[in-house]
Amino acid sequence: MLNMRLDECLARIRLLDERILAWTVVSPQPALGNGPLDGVPFGVKDIFDTAGIVTEWGTPVMKGRVPASDCELVRMLRERGAIMVGKTHTTSFAYFDPAPTLNPHSSQCTPGGSSSGSAAAVASGMVPFALGSQTQGSVLRPASFCGCTGFKPGFGVLPIKGTMPFAPTLDTAGLFTQTAADMRELWSAMGFDTGAEAVARLTALPVPDEVEPEMRARFLAAAERLGAAHVNPPFDVWGLWKAVSLVQAVQGARTHEQSWRQHGAAVGAKLAGLIERGLSTPEPEYQAALAEIEQGKKAAAAFFTDHPVWIAPAALGAAPRTLTSTGDPRMNAPFTGLGTPAISIPMPVPQGAMPRGLQLVAGPGQDAMLLATAASVENMEI
Repeated sequence: MLNMRLDECLARIRLLDERILAWTVVSPQPALGNGPLDGVPFGVKDIFDTAGIVTEWGTPVMKGRVPASDCELVRMLRERGAIMVGKTHTTSFAYFDPAPTLNPHSSQCTPGGSSSGSAAAVASGMVPFALGSQTQGSVLRPASFCGCTGFKPGFGVLPIKGTMPFAPTLDTAGLFTQTAADMRELWSAMGFDTGAEAVARLTALPVPDEVEPEMRARFLAAAERLGAAHVNPPFDVWGLWKAVSLVQAVQGARTHEQSWRQHGAAVGAKLAGLIERGLSTPEPEYQAALAEIEQGKKAAAAFFTDHPVWIAPAALGAAPRTLTSTGDPRMNAPFTGLGTPAISIPMPVPQGAMPRGLQLVAGPGQDAMLLATAASVENMEI
């Protein structure tokens, strides 16, 4: 799929985007060099700076903002021969106030957030890959909802210089492709190691009560098909979501306080609420959340020793039937907090059913092994 040509992408965009609304601007920019991504088109979430092309962070308060230079990640891709097709929609300031993008499988369902446009563009075949970002679940959740592959590498693996900041200890750049095999090919073309072997022994995490019955059933069937062992980790992995959410609120409030004080609710009603909560959070509560995440990292490192790849549902269920919410990130946020690589790949569903994703997680530094395992699992047609 990475051999898709620019003219094919533009034809798909003309055909589909009036209905899906994945793009803020389509303005192909030439490569800056030659390399393993020669001629490969890609989309860019509208929080990544792009030279001479508007980067408005999904909000009218940044309307007309045009960076002078590409962010580090976009420049890296263009220097390796890739062609930037344009910018994809994001939620306001990459938080929970929805973008106009619709789910490619149903115009009545959310595509997820905040990387809604990138996920929808890849899932509908408008581009072979696109950039996203994740501070709680903004790559894995949209991938699950839209039916494509979403990869959040380990914290700090991909550069984020020149990208809109939100929560510095959580912000992670990510990628969307059609399949895990495509993702592995892309990762190699970006210059990263892909020589690791797949892990055959998988560990199924306990499914929290909030997961919807259909998602639970499909996940358990997949775990059985994969021969995964059901093991409880020695720490409350799902409970970390609350600590990650609190850290995001405090750091996000500090990052965007000035914009909120200047523009009020125009920054987005949900973002305004987050900033108010974050600014009013007592410092001891914030420090306790940071400490809880650090303790989780230590416990996870020990658990990864004997359980190198974990699997779990990539979301609570299929995409909610709403356009006023982007869904719940609690199934992904713990792994953002832990800084581990994580990937969502589509699970088989009946024809006409909404997509659902299987999430795979590995330890820090195991990005290549995780991609190999995801590609292997994908080939097993779970």
